[in-house]
Amino acid sequence: MPSDITIRQLRYFVAAAQSGQISMAAANEHVSQSAVTNAVSSLESALGTRLFERLPHGVALTLDGHDFYNHARHVLDSLSDALHKSRSRSKEAQGTVRIGASYTVLGYFLPEVLARFAASYPQVHFELHDLDRATLEASVASGGIDVGVAILSNLESIGRFEHRSLVISPRKLWVAPSHPLAKIQRPTLRDIAAHRYIMLTVDEGEESALRYWKKVTPQPDVFLRTGSMEALRGLVSHGFGVTILSEMVFRPWSLEGKRIEAREIADPVPQMDVGMLWKKGSPLSPAASAFVDFLGYGRGV
Repeated sequence: MPSDITIRQLRYFVAAAQSGQISMAAANEHVSQSAVTNAVSSLESALGTRLFERLPHGVALTLDGHDFYNHARHVLDSLSDALHKSRSRSKEAQGTVRIGASYTVLGYFLPEVLARFAASYPQVHFELHDLDRATLEASVASGGIDVGVAILSNLESIGRFEHRSLVISPRKLWVAPSHPLAKIQRPTLRDIAAHRYIMLTVDEGEESALRYWKKVTPQPDVFLRTGSMEALRGLVSHGFGVTILSEMVFRPWSLEGKRIEAREIADPVPQMDVGMLWKKGSPLSPAASAFVDFLGYGRGV
């Protein structure tokens, strides 16, 4: 019965979904692989559906798995928030925290986190600033904003900031179910380069992609460069091209309701690292400190 589902099962399932591997999930949770496997199997039995596709070198969420993952994360985040609120000595923090964030973070990470933070710290207000990476770094360094939330893997010199990772998101191939690459469970970059490619340009997406593409011959056949995520989803779902993007921004449907699938890539592709940064050697205000502690407690990796 679903009522028998435990927090531990949810935690192991989420760990497997985030890492894409049972072995890595077990290592991250400091348990045996069989503990994670049994937790996932118990969830699938209780829910009456498959949550993962078993691949030769890992696992990938099914459509039902993606839906359940969102619910499981909500349950775990809510529990984490409740524990943090009861334990934190800073829960009476007041004031304003100035937060800078980039396109991807603003669209796919911060809204839910800010809602949870506001519920836990009603006396803390926040200012939001939509900034590109270079402006965000300069604003943190100058003290113009208190905390930046950005793709840490894009930063030029991360060592000059205090920083903390929050989400490590694997990059995967996005493809329409009818596309020839959908028939390959773990395509290589060379396989992908033989097909039309759609390059997302926001948040230095092209620069990030070229870091791993430059090691491969041939280079991808770029059909379109775009800053529109929804245009990209629509074109991929209709089979006009494929792309490689992180799981954090993945959705299995386009705006028109056309399906998109994700495939693990056989070649090593860097993961996307989203996290916080703040000025080194400068004490945070009580409001900013509450924000940093809240995110680090609930989302740290």
